[in-house]
Amino acid sequence: MASWCVRAVRQSYSLVASPALLRASPRLLCTATQQKNGQGSEEEAEKTEISEAEKVLMEQKSQVEEQLKDMTEKYKRALADTENLRTRSQRMIEDAKLYGIQGFCKDLLDVADILEKATESVPKEEVTSQNPHLKDLYDGLVMTKGQIQKVFTKHGLVKLNPEGLKFDPYEHEALFHTPVEGKEPGTVALVTKVGYKLHGRTLRPALVGVAK
Repeated sequence: MASWCVRAVRQSYSLVASPALLRASPRLLCTATQQKNGQGSEEEAEKTEISEAEKVLMEQKSQVEEQLKDMTEKYKRALADTENLRTRSQRMIEDAKLYGIQGFCKDLLDVADILEKATESVPKEEVTSQNPHLKDLYDGLVMTKGQIQKVFTKHGLVKLNPEGLKFDPYEHEALFHTPVEGKEPGTVALVTKVGYKLHGRTLRPALVGVAK
């Protein structure tokens, strides 16, 4: 048994000290080194691929952010345009409600002018109980004139009688200029036809003579 153990030890030693095995050892070391270097190259390649992928993703992110910014600006402009359109439409509706009767009012102004001239043409001294028919007619004209002015006021139509006021080209139309004693230059000295305003807008300017 002891001799068998001695032989086994000697065979093991001969294998370790064998020149063939010693010659093969550097080759095994080179193979291990190449495998290690190969793993490093693969890791570097993977890192390069990741870096390229990150670069592409960053570029795509920038493009998406630019598109989002552009769409946001377009949305804000569209929203502002819509709000402006809504405001203009609301203003047009309100103006239509206020000034939709403008043409009708202009036609009624002629009626009011006729009533005014009719009452002015009647001599006041003739309007007595001795002339009951004339008195009744005159009273009826006065009542009609007053009623039509109430209707005008109800719908925002206001009379302009600017005698003695400063001349305003937006409300008055000058027919002539003449020196008038006791009147300041630039003031209305005579009103030949009263004007009217509808809700603050001049519907018909007053026809006036201006002192100079």
